[in-house]
Amino acid sequence: MSTNLLVTWTEILDTVINWMTSSGIKIVIAVLLLVVSFIIINAITKGIYKRLQKRNADVTLSRVGTNALRIMLKILVLVCLIGYLGIETASISAVIASIGVGISLAVQGTLANFAGGVILIIMRPFKIGDYITSNGVEGTVEDIKLFYTHVVTNDNKAVVIPNGALANNVIVNASAKDTRRVDLVMQVAYGSDIMLVKEIIKKVCSANELVFKDPAPFVEFSNMNESSLDFTVRVWCNRPDYWTVNFALIENIKKAFDENGIEVPFKQVDVHIKNDK
Repeated sequence: MSTNLLVTWTEILDTVINWMTSSGIKIVIAVLLLVVSFIIINAITKGIYKRLQKRNADVTLSRVGTNALRIMLKILVLVCLIGYLGIETASISAVIASIGVGISLAVQGTLANFAGGVILIIMRPFKIGDYITSNGVEGTVEDIKLFYTHVVTNDNKAVVIPNGALANNVIVNASAKDTRRVDLVMQVAYGSDIMLVKEIIKKVCSANELVFKDPAPFVEFSNMNESSLDFTVRVWCNRPDYWTVNFALIENIKKAFDENGIEVPFKQVDVHIKNDK
């Protein structure tokens, strides 16, 4: 009885040793190769990205391209290690293909986002760092990935927009041009001198050093509202100066109106009491 038990444990030990000296070593080597390969791939792609940045390459293409290269290389390493372990890669590929078909039917929206990401990268309606408006979101593009685009709003909220929605909707890119036009509508009360108001606004616009002299500031009387006379103001400036010019003109025009006795209208109700006595 004890002899049979001794033989059994001996056989088990031999089996473990044989496995460790054959398949076990292969698995350990495969794991080590996997870890080392992934570290090397991360280092290589990171180095490529830094070199592209030093050469002033496009940020969007550099980031997306290096990320795609990193994923492809890691998948290639995994396939090679599976073959090294003696697992039949052809059957695995068939299973993966079958699973892929089923998943593709279930995640059509995700595939649409992937296609949208490819379109955005190729057509490039915007790039990282641009200020865009689309799908009700307005902000600066922080990152462009294959499936989603990350946008940071003016109040520092992170918004993730599906690329499928971006590729199929209107995109307003405020950073596409070097110059921008500031459009304002200034309102004054009825009874104000129209020519004086135009002269004041033009003087304020001309005094701002950030406003272009050519094309010259445009100021015209444009509308008669129920309680105000409206003046359309259009000036051009460099894109980075847009908000500075916008706020400065509003503030300085209001100050100039006050100094010249020009009244700015506000909503009010006049009540007339009729006395029949």
